[in-house]
Amino acid sequence: MPNSALYLLTIVLWGSSWYVIKLQLGTVAPQVSVFYRFLIAALVLIAWCLARGRPLRYGWRGHLRFAFIGLFLFNLNYFVIYYASFHLTTGLVAVVFSSIQIFNMVIGHLVLGDRITWRMGVGAGVGIVGIALVFSPEIRAMDWSADTLRGITLALAGTLSASAGMISSARFQREGYPVLQTNTWGMTWGAALMLMYVLVAGVPFSVEISAPYIGGMIWLSVFSTVLGFGCFLTLVGRIGAGRASYAMVVFPIVALLISTALEGYTWTSIATVGLALAIAGNVIILLDRQGALPQRSPPVAG
Repeated sequence: MPNSALYLLTIVLWGSSWYVIKLQLGTVAPQVSVFYRFLIAALVLIAWCLARGRPLRYGWRGHLRFAFIGLFLFNLNYFVIYYASFHLTTGLVAVVFSSIQIFNMVIGHLVLGDRITWRMGVGAGVGIVGIALVFSPEIRAMDWSADTLRGITLALAGTLSASAGMISSARFQREGYPVLQTNTWGMTWGAALMLMYVLVAGVPFSVEISAPYIGGMIWLSVFSTVLGFGCFLTLVGRIGAGRASYAMVVFPIVALLISTALEGYTWTSIATVGLALAIAGNVIILLDRQGALPQRSPPVAG
């Protein structure tokens, strides 16, 4: 699949997840919903691997890698950002999480040797400013209390966790681990670790038998998780984490466009300028040929 298609799918699938996640909020504890999400995703991927004859047997070294990705990308970042949301609005969490572009560029350079060009830096800066303008009403309303600072710290920790998982995935791809099997075992480990937390913390298990909850869970598990992470992590392996992660700066804009259609969100002039800047940053990043990785045969992604 072309990189442009992978990029577009990632943005659409993850942008839609914000609205769908709202359908999950209710009687089921969020940690339990996250466990269900990755358990279903892991089972779907295991079935797909078995149907396609993809090998799933790996030694302990492989499973250490998978567990690392499971902890940081499919578990801890969701867990921490969930708690950050107690202290921050959704928009502020989105603004903080957009800094993942910076984390990925720096960590990708240090760990993987990926190039950082002036275009990437400018594109990232323009995009983050754009996101900040879109959510400027929430930023202006922020009181900078100890509670708010705690939320920002948690959101940054969750963002760093996600970045560590993404960079690790890119490194493991370069070591020869296919995206499909890595995601399969990573999500399995992520679900198992979340189950351990739920059991130890005594979080009650429940299931909401309703069309919005069940339908939303299927969408999040199969489309946002299986397909979304498959597309994104394949893209990370091909073009580098810094350039690929700009998708995570753009998908809050897609979420707001969906909110415009379904929830009556009204765009202000400042938010419209922010949208234009986010798109401009996107163009700058993706047209930066100097920041592209040397061409290589892409890893098997299924």
